[in-house]
Amino acid sequence: MNKATFKGGIHLDGHKELTSALPTIRAHIPDRVYIPLSQHIGAPCVPLVVVGDHVKKGQKIGVGKGFVSAPIHASVSGTVVAIELMEHPGGSFVPCIVIENDRKEEWADSVIPRSDTANLTPDELRAIILEAGIVGKGGATFPSHVKYAPVEGKIVDTVILNGVECEPYLTTDHRLMLERSESIVAGLGYIMRSVGCLRGIIAIEENKMDAVAVMEKAAAEAENVTIVVLKEKYPQGSEKQLIYACTGREVPIGGLPLAVGVIVNNVGTATALARAVELGIPFIGRNVTVSGPGVRNPANYRVRIGTLFSELIAQSGGYVGEVEKIIAGGPMMGKTVFTDHLPVVKGTSGIIIFTKAECRSSREFSCVRCAKCIDVCPAFLEPTSLARLAKRKAWEDAEQADVMSCIECSSCVYACPAQIPLIQHIRRAKQAILAAKARN
Repeated sequence: MNKATFKGGIHLDGHKELTSALPTIRAHIPDRVYIPLSQHIGAPCVPLVVVGDHVKKGQKIGVGKGFVSAPIHASVSGTVVAIELMEHPGGSFVPCIVIENDRKEEWADSVIPRSDTANLTPDELRAIILEAGIVGKGGATFPSHVKYAPVEGKIVDTVILNGVECEPYLTTDHRLMLERSESIVAGLGYIMRSVGCLRGIIAIEENKMDAVAVMEKAAAEAENVTIVVLKEKYPQGSEKQLIYACTGREVPIGGLPLAVGVIVNNVGTATALARAVELGIPFIGRNVTVSGPGVRNPANYRVRIGTLFSELIAQSGGYVGEVEKIIAGGPMMGKTVFTDHLPVVKGTSGIIIFTKAECRSSREFSCVRCAKCIDVCPAFLEPTSLARLAKRKAWEDAEQADVMSCIECSSCVYACPAQIPLIQHIRRAKQAILAAKARN
């Protein structure tokens, strides 16, 4: 079997054995949920409820002001007890709607199954996706209805579902492919119809051959859908690298996948989309991996949006040892957070916990000019040069050196023997460049 890949990248210890063989279990439904009004790229939502309102599960409680936005919904039935600022897993403070759970699990009247899904037009599918608040589950949280909207002069001929899940410790997508394969294939079909595309690919790394077998069986009767097996390498699941590995097409610098006729979605997004189209259920829950050496019982959970990290960690038996880091997402591209009093949001794929024993010294040494960072960079950049420009605040020079093409995969940091925090410097440069453009 031919196993495709991309240029560059690194090989990591996956540590997936901690949870990959464990069936997904339902997380405890909390007494209170904390639902942020910003859970996607683009304009945040404004609340449709006030303190004291009674809401039902699946009811729309926030709506976006702009085109690039997605509504949010109540994940439990109960009473709105507060709308307050709260720390977000992304690192900022955002308004949250706090709902006291009444334990009745009453569905909103808008949640209605559909029996005529075969006759839905592309416009109708995109309208359903918008109303359900579907965003990318892979981490970028881009509103799906915007991604599928037609663009003049652009034709989509390929939809790729990303089942690679190359980040260490994370196994939610792996379990989804084993447990909900038919829903994934159905979701892919709806995406293809919504963009008028006739070719679908489900990409899976070679370390998940059990998922390959299950997905091949599920897709056997699906028209124009193939399974592509990729080599195990990080960051195989990054959008541009995935497109190259699956199709041989190179997305231009500064361009989007649409430039080469491709749309990429996560397998989890496909399942959420299928639930929305077929059952009328909006995006109110997702799968989350809780893992790492700092938690007693690693597990995969089906979680209601707005559940606190602390509740999942408690369900996993609590902390083990002296905790050094809690990471929202994977250890390579996730963000270190400073508290477990954070809500699960639409983009939360994992909660990874490390103890002091696993964390290397943060001491930074001088660059030894070994060029390992250049060898592994999947975007063909020179990370040390970009870091030096960032340290000098030479933002224009950094932009000329294509700093905006960095996908922030942290491969360079992993490979650097001098332990230079290259990505932190690069992120600073990117933020400064974007801020300057916004001012102009």
